[in-house]
Amino acid sequence: MEELDLLKKSWKKDENSFEQVSEKQIYSMLHQKSSSIVKWILIISILEFVFWNVIAFVFSDEKYQVRMKEYGIENIMTVVNMVNYIVVIGFIYVFYKNYKSISTLDSTHQLMKNILSTRRTVQNYIWYNLGVITVTIVISIVMLFYLNPTMISLMQKEVDEGHQGLFICICTAISIVFIGVIIAVFWLFYKLLYGILLKKLFANYNELKKIEL
Repeated sequence: MEELDLLKKSWKKDENSFEQVSEKQIYSMLHQKSSSIVKWILIISILEFVFWNVIAFVFSDEKYQVRMKEYGIENIMTVVNMVNYIVVIGFIYVFYKNYKSISTLDSTHQLMKNILSTRRTVQNYIWYNLGVITVTIVISIVMLFYLNPTMISLMQKEVDEGHQGLFICICTAISIVFIGVIIAVFWLFYKLLYGILLKKLFANYNELKKIEL
C-alpha cells in the first residue's frame, strides 16, 4: 500500500488541482490490486483442489477399497465424494466469475460490491471445507468403533468387565479433543492461505469507500 499512501499524500497537498486525476489514479490502483488478489484466490483454490485429490488418490489403494467394501460404505463414500467434487468445483467457478467480473469493472460502487461478494464466497468456502472435514472425521470415528474388528473386540472386553460407561466416556472425550485439534489445524491453514488475501481485499474496500464518500 506504499504507492497508494504516497498518492493520497500528493492528493491532499492540492485537492483543487488534482482531485479528479487522483481519484482515478487511486481507483485504478485499487482495481488492479483487487483483481490480482481475486486471481490469486482462484489460483490457490484450484491448486488446493488438485492437491487434495492427489492425496486422496495416493491413499485410495487396493487395501483401502477392500476395507470400504468390508464396511459396506463403498457406495456411500462414492456419493459423498461426488457431491463434494461438484460443490468445490462450483466454488471454483464462482471464484472465476468474480475474477472475470472484477477485471472488467469501471465503477467504484460495483467494484466494492464485487469485493464484498468475493469475500463472502471465500468465507463460505472455508466454512464448507471445515464442515466436510468435521463430517469426515466423525464418520471415520464411527467406522472405527462399530466396524473395526479390533475396536469391536476391545469394546466387548470392556463390556464384559463392566467398564462400558467409563470406556465410552474416555473414547468420547478423546474423539472430541481429536476433532477439535484437527479442525483448529485446518482453520489455521485456511486462515493463513486465504486470510491474508481477504485482509488485503477488505483494505482495498475501505479505501474505495473513502473515494465514494
